[in-house]
Amino acid sequence: MSVLEISDLITAVEPDSGHRLPVRRAEVIGRLRESGDERAARIVARLPVDADGVLDPCAVDRLLIGVHTELQRLSEELRVGERLVHLLGPLFAAIRAAGAERGPYRLVDVGCGLGYLLRWLAATDALGPDVELVGVDLSAALVGEADRLARAEGLNCRFVHGNAFDLPQAATVYVSTGVLHHFSDPALAEFFQAQAASPAQAFCHFDIAATPLAPIGAWMFHRARMRHPLGRHDGVVSALRAHSDEALLRAATVPGIRALLYDPRGTANPFCTTVRPIIGLRPPLEGSFRQAFGRSGRRLVGQDQLTEPAR
Repeated sequence: MSVLEISDLITAVEPDSGHRLPVRRAEVIGRLRESGDERAARIVARLPVDADGVLDPCAVDRLLIGVHTELQRLSEELRVGERLVHLLGPLFAAIRAAGAERGPYRLVDVGCGLGYLLRWLAATDALGPDVELVGVDLSAALVGEADRLARAEGLNCRFVHGNAFDLPQAATVYVSTGVLHHFSDPALAEFFQAQAASPAQAFCHFDIAATPLAPIGAWMFHRARMRHPLGRHDGVVSALRAHSDEALLRAATVPGIRALLYDPRGTANPFCTTVRPIIGLRPPLEGSFRQAFGRSGRRLVGQDQLTEPAR
């Protein structure tokens, strides 16, 4: 049976417009029970509904903002911002050197949530003044809170409610953290194909590494750091849903994109590998990207090298 995250089920929006749709609690409970997850069904059964059995959207929004606020600790403790800059620095250096696109460049965070990553990048100015920071999410509540936090912190980044691939101005680089495991295999392929079909020069998506230890680590972290049962539940399920290295490279290897994994499972210490990125870039950029990356470039592995030991 497939495992389901509660947060994916208690909200629904039209993909193109982002317009919110009503969600009936009984239908969510039914889907969770069909998947064999009685614990998740009990969590949803405690959420408030109106007279027609539709989940209270304001209560759901408050819950998701609370859970995402706690989830920021995971990004902080795993130093995802620093890890991303370690890759994006050489990537933007390669884009600048190629001269195919002149700045300002646009970094778009897909499924930005509360915008922690972009707010960290803005606060540290890690990518330079010629990189515009834009976060996009289908949740109006999360985008609204991300915008409020950025304004309160006086940060130069902006947040948009909608589809990241329908922005009036195209991205130079797409990024995300903790998004890929939400996609089924067919949807994952479509996700990468949309980026290849766009004018973007590259993407860099961090997600949970599918190791045998991942669910145990997720259980320990979320038990220690998350207060709400929904956050604890979804944290473990997200690790169970993580895509393998092979599946990621297969989905990301699309025409016009050179896909590379950084620290794939077979070459990294499973006790230390919690998240890892998949990178895609236009083929002419690969040489200058590896050169700018230096010795660390040896840890980048393509689909044709996945089974080979790192040199």
